Amino acid sequence: MRRIIAYLVRFAAILIGYVIASLAASAFLNLLFLGYFGYAPEPGNPTIAPALYFSVPFLALFVAYFGFMPAAIVILIAEVLGRRDWLFYALGGAVIAVVFLGFAHNIGDGDFDVADNNVRLALIGSGMVGGIIYWLSAGRWAGSWRREALPDLEP
Repeated sequence: MRRIIAYLVRFAAILIGYVIASLAASAFLNLLFLGYFGYAPEPGNPTIAPALYFSVPFLALFVAYFGFMPAAIVILIAEVLGRRDWLFYALGGAVIAVVFLGFAHNIGDGDFDVADNNVRLALIGSGMVGGIIYWLSAGRWAGSWRREALPDLEP
């Protein structure tokens, strides 16, 4: 019974970490595009902050949707192998973004394809940020469900 509870807690941590990583990747992508178009998210600017309050969660839905299957594979590999280093998750986020770019290119719809190299690099960078934030929120304990509790040192 304790094992099932440990599995459920780990599964909940993975889902929460994925949501947080999607929000972080979306926020990074929003800030990159705001900077690219010349808008600075200044504290005194009354139009940028409300736009970010709406656009970050909205874009996070698309990030989470399009990255779910490759992210599930990367997370499964990390959990089985017990990978707990940040570089694995950063490179995993980059791989997830590259898989999405390959999917967008091979779908056959010219409107869905990403042709600009700056946008491609922004997507790969946001995937890396999402991977690092996932590591911070859930990846540091990858594979913890497989390990037995340590025995007490004192009798």
